[in-house]
Amino acid sequence: MLDGRLAVLAWRTFSLVVALCSLPPPSSAYFGLTGNQPLSILPLNVPAEDGPPKAQFKLCDRLKLEKKQRRMCRRDPGVAETLVEAISLSALECQYQFRFERWNCSLERYHRASILKRGFKETAVLYALSSAGLTHAIAKACSAGRMERCTCDEAPNLENRKAWQWGGCGDNLKYSNKFVKDFLGKRANKDLRARVDMHNTHVGMKVIKAGVDTTCKCHGVSGSCTVQTCWRQLAPFHKIGMVLKHRYEGAIKVGSNTNQAKGEPGPAPPRARAHAEPFSRTSDLLHIEDSPNFCQVSNYSAGTVARKCHKGKNCEAICCGRGHNTQSRVLTRPCQCQVRWCCYVECKQCTQKEEVYTCKG
Repeated sequence: MLDGRLAVLAWRTFSLVVALCSLPPPSSAYFGLTGNQPLSILPLNVPAEDGPPKAQFKLCDRLKLEKKQRRMCRRDPGVAETLVEAISLSALECQYQFRFERWNCSLERYHRASILKRGFKETAVLYALSSAGLTHAIAKACSAGRMERCTCDEAPNLENRKAWQWGGCGDNLKYSNKFVKDFLGKRANKDLRARVDMHNTHVGMKVIKAGVDTTCKCHGVSGSCTVQTCWRQLAPFHKIGMVLKHRYEGAIKVGSNTNQAKGEPGPAPPRARAHAEPFSRTSDLLHIEDSPNFCQVSNYSAGTVARKCHKGKNCEAICCGRGHNTQSRVLTRPCQCQVRWCCYVECKQCTQKEEVYTCKG
């Protein structure tokens, strides 16, 4: 009898494991900050001994792409390096925008993977920054002539073109949007988490589109502006990062009222929305779970112990009320530099006392 019960228990355990392993992945797009690759080891160049297309294929393989993404990466010699550039662009911007926050966009593989398994607003901004970085990098690569399948944007679509001459080399957002949508694809899974992830991915692309500006240059005799040469230009990615950071701060919670990150029930926030509301109507970032506090070491962050802070600005928030240590140090830097005839710069060495504030344990 005991052996029979053990057999039944073993079968149930096995069935549960199989069911869990067969669950669809929660996200709707995998690349960049939402991908599986370790971001710290991606090269921005390839070994000199590996010429194209061998180097191109190796770089595509290192990115750990899905089958369709790998095919798109390999078909154009300019794509692989642009994908790496997109990862670097979005990662650096994320860390810059969150450098003064408890969650400082730590992209260490374990913490990042844990966050991506949940529906936090940090997850939302990772999806948005990832798609924005990819859209921005592809559009810029087209106009820079680094892609074989695209070139400058040549479609002005201006209302009054009588005195306009389209020229220059615009960033090709049209091709970029088509590429990114095809590259990231759509998942058949239409559960709440998948829909939220896809929505946040599209928010990143929409912010890029909203930041496109028309730049013009005048041509004419004696400085007159009888003809203008105009082209489209994307906003600097720092501006995109600022917009997405603002969207992160105002992110809207949808779905469940339960705080699954802490395991505590709680009332729905004032701006919470129902499952049925179409996500396409809002440009806000969406999340489905409350974030952990990131104060202590956890699956989601290394905590804030020993984190550097700025007294009078963010020490109280970052240190989570534990207080901070103050350490004085003396720095020596070049100063009072002057250019000497003909070809060198002469500087003095200045010392400066500086106080460093770090969070207590």
